Amino acid sequence: METQGGITVQRALELPGLRGGLPEVVAGADRLNRTVRWVHAGEVPNIASLLKGGELLLTTGLGLGTRPAEQRAFVRRLADRGIAALVVELGPRFSRLPSTIVETARTAGLPLVQLHREVPFVSVTEEVHTEIVNGHYTLLRRAEEVHRRCTEALLGGGGIPQVLGILADFTANPVFLETADAQLLYAGGARIGRGVRGPPPGVGGPARSAGDA
Repeated sequence: METQGGITVQRALELPGLRGGLPEVVAGADRLNRTVRWVHAGEVPNIASLLKGGELLLTTGLGLGTRPAEQRAFVRRLADRGIAALVVELGPRFSRLPSTIVETARTAGLPLVQLHREVPFVSVTEEVHTEIVNGHYTLLRRAEEVHRRCTEALLGGGGIPQVLGILADFTANPVFLETADAQLLYAGGARIGRGVRGPPPGVGGPARSAGDA
């Protein structure tokens, strides 16, 4: 699954590079739909200060520290930074992630993955970045197609309802057109249906669905 500006953590784990490392999700399994904006690999203790958020961080754990307090602080700083997930390759540093790290990640809501086999981090980075770039390109092409269809609709006299329908198809969500004082004028989208003529709860005034054009 691709998202605007990146791919999900789940998708990254399914790519050959990470999949070859036999990934095991040990925390945050319910948050694998987070968007991976970029991939970064690092081993320094202050790695969080070098990140902007949305990264998939790859490490062997050398910067995690040896004391529980250091490990908790390391994970919390990453969670506060808003990274997408922390991926730790097991090996000389850790044969298995300490419970302190796992529990801190679980409490912070940070997806934490341990790799049971060594993987080339450069290959993982290349694969994920390729997916992200391809996703950007696909989104750009879709945006150009929407622009073309909206232009054709307006030039062909389709008007606002048809344009809203096109936008609803593109976003896979209902689209509403309201006045400045929140009066609903038009509603577009398959979930709304042709019979919708009234506004959502709390909104006054008549409305038309895109199918009424």
